[in-house]
Amino acid sequence: MPHQLRPVTSPSMTRGASLLKWSFVFIILTGCASSSLEDTRPQDETNKSYKPASNNLTGSSEPAPRLPPTPENCSDHSQLGSVVCPENQQCHELSKECLKCDFNCTCVYGQEVNVTCRPRVSCKGKQEITVPMICRYCYQTSHWEHTCLGNNQCRAVHSPRETFTSNCTVNSDVLCLGNRVFRKKLYCNWTSGYKWSTALLLSITLGGFGADR
Repeated sequence: MPHQLRPVTSPSMTRGASLLKWSFVFIILTGCASSSLEDTRPQDETNKSYKPASNNLTGSSEPAPRLPPTPENCSDHSQLGSVVCPENQQCHELSKECLKCDFNCTCVYGQEVNVTCRPRVSCKGKQEITVPMICRYCYQTSHWEHTCLGNNQCRAVHSPRETFTSNCTVNSDVLCLGNRVFRKKLYCNWTSGYKWSTALLLSITLGGFGADR
């Protein structure tokens, strides 16, 4: 009988075929496991709602906070009922505290504006007048435009120089926003009634003997 031909196989070819077979099995098993994990994910993770972009200023998704509204009334509330205004005189001659004005609270600081004012008491002439003013609050006026009360318990000779809080009142010819009476921190200036010029003169002439003390 003729001999049948058998394929010649080496041990290395056998190992390679088995390795390839197990590789295919591993790939199939890995694919099945990943698909089963995707199917078992919670529903809330797969259906997440869209989140709005975060606010650039606050870093959160909440809307930016609203700025406080501009005050509707910038009139004086510190001297209500305490100012005595003369009657039966020309309306344009009344002092500024005797006028009730329609202020523009949104004006620009330092800008010259015209406001419409009406007298608080009976007067002669036009009852509605236009008054020019500089846009600023009363506490922003210059030191020569308001008068402040002193304090005789606060002396100027201390070092460092002490300060005290004084009540200041705007001059009657100045028109400004807000309260005409306000509090302001000042340096102590009480010197027991002596003048600085006298002390300087004594210091130059008799300072060696301590006369300026």
